[in-house]
Amino acid sequence: MNFIKMLIGLPVIAIVLVFAFVNNDLAVFNLWPFYIEITVSLSVAIVFFILFGFLFGWLFTWLSYAPVRKALRQQKKQNKKLNKEQEKLVKEVQGLHENIETLKADENKTPKPSFKDRLKNIFGKKKQDI
Repeated sequence: MNFIKMLIGLPVIAIVLVFAFVNNDLAVFNLWPFYIEITVSLSVAIVFFILFGFLFGWLFTWLSYAPVRKALRQQKKQNKKLNKEQEKLVKEVQGLHENIETLKADENKTPKPSFKDRLKNIFGKKKQDI
């Protein structure tokens, strides 16, 4: 992108400077409400107004992107907050996975009741309820 800016900007600057210095006559500027009269070279006036226009445009562009910069700052704050929350949740999930692994290991250690024992437990509970 910088290459394209230079490719366009350098010829424009060269043309403006050549135009400014070819027009070397004197120009009179009247500042109307103050009754001030300024006489300067036309080339100086051209360069001054081009520079003034560039700076005014840069300032206007910078001010117009203020809401975008504000939104970007808010998004960065939100991203930091969400990253902290995600790290907390990842630690919690890891702890839960460790608990699951521990429970699976404990389950494998305990002997499983036989089918006969299970039937006795089922029917034994019904008799107690009656």
